[in-house]
Amino acid sequence: GRMGKSIIEQLKKNCPTPGIFNLYGIGTNSNATLAMMKAGADYGATGENPIIVNSKDADIIVGPVGIVIANSLLGEITPAIAAAIGSSSAYKILIPINRCNHMIIGCKDAPLSEYLQQVCQEVFRKINETV
Repeated sequence: GRMGKSIIEQLKKNCPTPGIFNLYGIGTNSNATLAMMKAGADYGATGENPIIVNSKDADIIVGPVGIVIANSLLGEITPAIAAAIGSSSAYKILIPINRCNHMIIGCKDAPLSEYLQQVCQEVFRKINETV
């Protein structure tokens, strides 16, 4: 939940136009969801079904690259979750976290804080592009 929490905190803190979007904190486990809700997510839910249902209607999905790889993140990403996110028409911003037997070649080894700053910049760029 630390990554989701940090993303939500930064998006809320740096949003140039408050209220322009709703943030859904949907975690694979209750600790992750709780952390995102405490960080300011507008809505929260936990588990496979909420991920599948909400990925259909999402405009932007943010998370580690493992959310589109079946059985990644220590097995928390089920094949159904990976398929739902991967096939969603949402714009996906995937953070290259090189853990759990996944290595994204070509990505610089940067601290998570730098990646999260880039996430916020890209979210706001995409929102401004569609407004």
